[in-house]
Amino acid sequence: MALFRKSCTAALLGIDIGSTAVKLLELRQQGSRYRIEACATEPLPPDALVENAIADPGAVAACLRTVVKRSRTKTRCAAIAVPASAAISKIITMPAGLSDDELHAQIELQADQYLPYPLEEVSLDFQVLGASAHNSNAVDVLLVASRSEHVDARVGVLDMAGLTAKVVDVESYALESAFSLLAPQLPDGGQGQVIAIVDIGASMTTLAVIEQGSLVYTREHAFGGRQLTEAVMNRYGIPYEEAVRAQRLGALADDYGKEVLAPFRDALARQVQRSLQFFFAASQHNQVDLLLLAGGCAAIPGIAAAVRFATGTATLVANPFLAMTAASDLPARRLAEDAPAMLTACGLALRGFD
Repeated sequence: MALFRKSCTAALLGIDIGSTAVKLLELRQQGSRYRIEACATEPLPPDALVENAIADPGAVAACLRTVVKRSRTKTRCAAIAVPASAAISKIITMPAGLSDDELHAQIELQADQYLPYPLEEVSLDFQVLGASAHNSNAVDVLLVASRSEHVDARVGVLDMAGLTAKVVDVESYALESAFSLLAPQLPDGGQGQVIAIVDIGASMTTLAVIEQGSLVYTREHAFGGRQLTEAVMNRYGIPYEEAVRAQRLGALADDYGKEVLAPFRDALARQVQRSLQFFFAASQHNQVDLLLLAGGCAAIPGIAAAVRFATGTATLVANPFLAMTAASDLPARRLAEDAPAMLTACGLALRGFD
């Protein structure tokens, strides 16, 4: 689902603008497989994004220019995403047999029934899901909308960086798109299973539940890797930038594992458990078959084991690169380290092959 799309005959860069970093991924299709052409991450200055909103467009644009330069990509068309919390998704019923233009006109006429904002203040798109189970003369339509200010802010920073946004997606739907890349590491390819993706970012953890290959539930919770960084700052009395650098380089005191990392790991596992309880309360399910951990925190040693212990559910670290080849100048070790954090970027890059 894209909030808008312009024609583009070339591949798209998947660009994930997170609260602490920008991630870029470029894929090429080779038969039924993909090849990683470019992959890079660049940290953002503190407070460039505040509560998922771009607070410092100049800083984000500068970061985008840097990550493009570091990746050495020549592609300038991109797919980006707004956070799930900045989007509204509804399944509505419409008469069967209408063209896309007729559907769009009908949705605009009835928009006030579905959206809490005036139509002129939103960007919206829709996708026909298929025949309605309750009315043989109707179809179910997925309607997705976001306040235009959220879309315009992300499109604007790409423009400032010399890039063109061809697709604006929603992060949870990007995760759904990327799910197809995870099949090689799933039992039976994930067929017939209810699988929860837990994307642990710097300030937000997103639970996305996939059933029969489709997104059936998503919810964001305010918890992420920033809590670990703040714990490092408080424990060792160092500023933010130094704490981030020390974690990245592994240059921390001997008591870090026991006094800082272990409590964070346990807190994160409890957060995942609570997120699942919200899903169970909102659905007919009382369990999921598998948990997949994604995001930057998924690479923390022992996270999967801690989550498995807290939830009693089989848990793996997501690796969307598992069945991919890569350009010769991309270090295999670095790709393996970055893979869990690139899941949203993967889903966005796949939009170039729709």
